[in-house]
Amino acid sequence: MESPEEEVIKIMKKAGIDFTATLPCDRIKNLLPLVSENFPEIKLTREENGVGVCAGAYLAGAKPMMLIQSTGLGNMINALESLNVICKIPLPVLASWRGVYKEGIEAQVPLGVHLPGILEGAGLEYTIIDEPEKLSLLEKVIEDAFSKRRPHVALVSPRVWETSGCCAWEIQKAPERGQERTCRYTLTRAVLEPRMLRNEAISAVAAELNGEITVTNLGVPCKELYAARDRDLNFYMFGSMGLPSAIGLGLALCSERKVVVFDGDGSLLMNPNALLEIGREAPKNLIIIGLDNGAYGSTGSQETCALRYIDLEILARACGIGNTCKVNTPEGLAEAFGKCRDMEELSFIHVILKPGNTKAPNIPISPEDITKRFMDALRNS
Repeated sequence: MESPEEEVIKIMKKAGIDFTATLPCDRIKNLLPLVSENFPEIKLTREENGVGVCAGAYLAGAKPMMLIQSTGLGNMINALESLNVICKIPLPVLASWRGVYKEGIEAQVPLGVHLPGILEGAGLEYTIIDEPEKLSLLEKVIEDAFSKRRPHVALVSPRVWETSGCCAWEIQKAPERGQERTCRYTLTRAVLEPRMLRNEAISAVAAELNGEITVTNLGVPCKELYAARDRDLNFYMFGSMGLPSAIGLGLALCSERKVVVFDGDGSLLMNPNALLEIGREAPKNLIIIGLDNGAYGSTGSQETCALRYIDLEILARACGIGNTCKVNTPEGLAEAFGKCRDMEELSFIHVILKPGNTKAPNIPISPEDITKRFMDALRNS
């Protein structure tokens, strides 16, 4: 007899899912090994980051799905609203629903019991699957997400799995460290004086773009790239701060094109998990350009930790990105970008900038139209 876990895999295959992002939950510990065996998988370190990765995968033509614990929905809601909803990007989510059925951990209860109301209040579609006989509803969740181009959450009760005979978790091998690792790390860099504004850096790279995909951080950076050189292959962000590099990772994993991400110090420090997953996956077609002016430029140039306390290049190295460099002039940036573009290696360019914005006009295209234009350009070029 087919177990509930096997039924889920069957439903996902029938629906055409070809990319997954996961974070563990004890209640779906027998499902996750089957997901790993049957689908390409990104093992997340934070659920919100998975929203970006899956969005990038979808933009590149994949059909992604997330499988997480329901607590992760708490840190995903803004990203789902300000990325998936406004850009019409579908995302089916199987959430192991904690806090409502035979819950032994008190901390799971407050969010769990209120989750349907929270999702409803946020205008996010959800379906409750609270017994094995209702698992067929998952097929409708996935179909709805992609046909209506929106997020749709399946809240799956632990009751669904409690009589399952699946023992995939017990069969799989536990991770082994093997022999002790030796970490060697040397990085000597002069402290570079900032000599250019962010707009000069963006313009320097924009002039060199050919067939590359770009993803640009929200706010003024998007406006500056649009003013410098609008292209159909530019994906401009309007919200979900912290996810440009995550979107770039999803694109790079599902496309053979070079992917160039204009990220910022405030954004990268808001979601350093993106660099962790990028370093682990190490896509050879991804270039992250870390635009570091030590300030939240779009909100009044308030100071970030990058100004005095942390070096983004060292952070990238610590996350496993081996090919890095630091530049502070348009000429140096153009040269570094050219070298990275010609390499088949994951790269991070740390750009030291002066704070300051240009008066670039708003982008006169809706998020939905930008998404459509971008995906059409990828398919047709």
